[in-house]
Amino acid sequence: MEDPVAFPEDVRTICKLYHQSQELHEQGVHLISTDEKTGIQALERLHPTRPLEPGKPEAQEFEYSRHGTQVLIANFEVATGQILSPTVGDTRTELDFVAHIRATVETDPEGKWVFIMDQLNTHKSAGLVQLIAELCHVQEDLGVKGQSGILKDMASRAAFLQDAHHRVRIVYTPKHCSWLNQIEIWFGILTRRLLKRGEFSSKEALKKRILAFIEFFNQTLAKPFRWTYIGKPLVA
Repeated sequence: MEDPVAFPEDVRTICKLYHQSQELHEQGVHLISTDEKTGIQALERLHPTRPLEPGKPEAQEFEYSRHGTQVLIANFEVATGQILSPTVGDTRTELDFVAHIRATVETDPEGKWVFIMDQLNTHKSAGLVQLIAELCHVQEDLGVKGQSGILKDMASRAAFLQDAHHRVRIVYTPKHCSWLNQIEIWFGILTRRLLKRGEFSSKEALKKRILAFIEFFNQTLAKPFRWTYIGKPLVA
């Protein structure tokens, strides 16, 4: 259960970051909304879709073949609306997520990064702590996972990952607050524009289409979301 005092403060913190995103961007700070979209199915319909005709609706085949699934790990840059360094693969393990964050930071290795993400266990992993310690040149002994120090448990790891003194840090959304993470809005765009009615003959075809859509989106559609909520209760 969420702390009734900490919850509204955490929401306000994230909303404040969203409203400061342009100013932060001008200061060289990347404010990034990050999450995974799992179970994206490569579906291929058994018969062609009959196109729309005068007086007749489009007829889409309801039977299809399954060719597996893919996971998309994506970054929405709040100030620009761009999708940065997407990762598409078969799994979303701790190693996958750590590699994704490393690749993202490497696009501006000396810049400052603030990642907004939910509290999934892979977002508080020992591997992620070790990466952030490396990127921020932390010399402190990290301890031993499950036993001592920063690596001891998820609470100690999360405290380290949220340290505002770090050049690369994480801000966690409260539990059950996926609506607060702007990447979720973009996932809705991806679903409506590509996935909902798309056909994919293989996982590789699905991956290529997702990456091609992201390139198209960045070139033609990307813009910041107009975030109006400031973290106050919506009802008295």
